[in-house]
Amino acid sequence: MRRNLTAGASLESVSTTSPRPWNAIGLLLLAFAQPSAAWIIEEVTELPVTVRNIKGQSVTHPIKLTVFYDNAIPRAPFLILNHGRAGKSEDRAKMGRARYSANAKYFLGKGFAVFVPTRIGYGVTSGEDVKNSGTCSGKNYPPAYEAGAEQTRRVLAHARTLPHVDATRGLVVGQSFGGTIAIALAAENQPGVVATVNFAGGGGGDPVARPDKPCRPERLAELFASYGATARIPTVWLYSENDKYFGKDKPREWFRAFQAAGGKGEFVQLPPHGADGHGSFTSNTAAWRPAFEAFLRQNGF
Repeated sequence: MRRNLTAGASLESVSTTSPRPWNAIGLLLLAFAQPSAAWIIEEVTELPVTVRNIKGQSVTHPIKLTVFYDNAIPRAPFLILNHGRAGKSEDRAKMGRARYSANAKYFLGKGFAVFVPTRIGYGVTSGEDVKNSGTCSGKNYPPAYEAGAEQTRRVLAHARTLPHVDATRGLVVGQSFGGTIAIALAAENQPGVVATVNFAGGGGGDPVARPDKPCRPERLAELFASYGATARIPTVWLYSENDKYFGKDKPREWFRAFQAAGGKGEFVQLPPHGADGHGSFTSNTAAWRPAFEAFLRQNGF
């Protein structure tokens, strides 16, 4: 289904549902203030994925994937954008469909085709909480992030099949839990993944019960060191000074562990924002865009 909108329409303005039974479940065309032949297309696709949970059990479940692209760009580099993790199951269920519409519009303006998966255990995808990493004192982080990484690999494989995507050039980007997934993908040096971007990545944080004190931060340092041992592509890490999930010091320790093990990267300290800067990716974009755009230029975008 297609709708022609007036120039300047936002990504939030209209939603449609396609009756087609195959994997393209939704299609949305949106016009911005640009030449009339250019349209921003939003598609919702369903991808089958198999991952393992913390117990090592195999879980197969389809995920919803939102794809934005500009039809005026014949072959755009890709940008895979992973969301974070809500601490409560009811909040994960209420997520709906991950879109990051304002950020997606910005990335589209930089020439990317944008892929936003709603991972297993969240919103419209639903399913088991495969990214559960255990109790605070007994955190077992690697299986949780491997489950997220496997879903990202599936999105990457899908992106490579699309004629409007340049599969030889792209980024993996993530917020919070998704930021750690971005570093996990850096460790794999996947074909076509030129660099990765970590916005406030980490795990085990609780800004209410344990502000600035994530669970078992030393285990996260070990995890990031394991990623750094094999990562050979550039990364950039962006954290607000008043991140209440992870505090000011722990993210730097994680970055140093990654770098000491051989990982390539830059740490960018963002200014405080509001009561908790953890969400600066969406709520304080002016703070990180200069560093992000410099990173794009350094990597040929």
